[in-house]
Amino acid sequence: MDSASTSAPNVGLGGGIAAAAVSLGVATLLAVPFGPRADPLGAVGAAVVDLTPGVVKEWAIQLLGSADKIFLAAAVLVVIATVAALAGTWESPHRRVGSAIFCAAGALGCAAVLTRTGATAADIVPIVAGTAAGVAVLRLLARRWPASPEDGAEVDSARRRRLITAGLLGVGAATGLLGAVAGRLANSVAAERDSSALPLPRVPAPPIPAGVQPHDVALPRFVTDSSDFYRVDIALSVPQLSRADWRLRIHGMVDHEITYSFADLARFEAVEKAITLACVSNPVGGDLISTGLWTGYRLSDLLAAAGVSPDADMLLSGSVDGFTVGTPVQALTDGRDALLAVGLNGAPLPVEHGYPARLVVAGLYGYVSATKWVTNLELTRFDRAEAYWTRQGWAARGPVKTQSRIDVPKAGQTVPVGSTTFGGVAWAQNRGVRAVEVRIDDGPWQPARLGEAYSEQTWRLWSLPWQAEVPGRHTITVRATDTTGAVQTPDETGTVPDGATGWHSVNFTVARP
Repeated sequence: MDSASTSAPNVGLGGGIAAAAVSLGVATLLAVPFGPRADPLGAVGAAVVDLTPGVVKEWAIQLLGSADKIFLAAAVLVVIATVAALAGTWESPHRRVGSAIFCAAGALGCAAVLTRTGATAADIVPIVAGTAAGVAVLRLLARRWPASPEDGAEVDSARRRRLITAGLLGVGAATGLLGAVAGRLANSVAAERDSSALPLPRVPAPPIPAGVQPHDVALPRFVTDSSDFYRVDIALSVPQLSRADWRLRIHGMVDHEITYSFADLARFEAVEKAITLACVSNPVGGDLISTGLWTGYRLSDLLAAAGVSPDADMLLSGSVDGFTVGTPVQALTDGRDALLAVGLNGAPLPVEHGYPARLVVAGLYGYVSATKWVTNLELTRFDRAEAYWTRQGWAARGPVKTQSRIDVPKAGQTVPVGSTTFGGVAWAQNRGVRAVEVRIDDGPWQPARLGEAYSEQTWRLWSLPWQAEVPGRHTITVRATDTTGAVQTPDETGTVPDGATGWHSVNFTVARP
């Protein structure tokens, strides 16, 4: 047998990827009994999110919206595959560089797991086992393969290596898929949520009059369907927390610490409120804003039972996954709608929107008010603590700014000559919208028709009948005035550090039919 039949080349790109597939598959499957904290992709993805600069996160939110999580998961897999491919090219019978890279990657994965809230040393077992499996695959593919006498040695050895590599890649993919599905089934609270009852509010929201919705133009519904409600958070994997396991700890600058179970909430008065929530990442004219009918309990009632210190000016709320939000205590006690919400639009909270409980505070952007999967409330001060987004450059306090948006016409839309109606939404939570004005091209500001006002805590829909007479390109611009008399500023600023400003304009074309 010649030297070609006895030598073994490097494992190669495909072999490295196959080893990574087996490594991730084994780790993902073994993580099922340990729980979500041990999930390798979830831990690595969460670590990447935490280490990503705030400006990059803001770019991803504005560019991708809720699809940012899919993009991040795909990006993590691409990076893993790339590193694994390089490791395969550097692994050979007498050179174990690829194995060393796998071990280093495994160590980083363990570190990522241990940074997750509530993780223990036992949670790294799946990654350790997965790393060992990946190294074993690399060494298997790096060995010398004896040739069979029926075929040429070199051809036979290469073919066997390719077949084994393909088989291992398939086993890794199948194992990973099985682990992901089993983990989802084992940890999911979707069935519990679907069978749970919502507390009957003793104080229901006032009926929503038909007049809130203009009927001469196709605008968003005044109350957003739960399936269409915007979602922005840093949870790569949606936390799964049952009502039985949920606890809410209130501590810090209080007379005495209290921990509530979900059953304990029944002793408080359940209320229902219509509240518009907006994201600080919403650009001028953006759609990161929605209105819901929220069922829950007044935060002022829950906090009063603990006795809040008069020196406390910040509520540092924490999610089960470690995310934190800093909310001014004043916003929880000044009579505005501030809830520990357990329901949205007449049903228990959707899991992705915080089931079983979250915070909803009117008049503040979500990054300082809307903690999902909330489990911890610490009374403190702004000069002593910083929340997640504040540490990344956002303002400590985030009151919602007076804003308006054009929904009809859409950018670039063609409008036929004749009568038409434009429209959109305006908002100024905790103040309310008094007027909306619209300008076509450089013409005068015209008052828009306003849908009936529901409350200061919800958006207001507007419409404007217009006679399209001059064919060609035109621009429509909108501005709002809140109930304090403050007119929406034309000054254009970005979303960082406390929300975008500026007038929304849309270009459209008038054409003869």
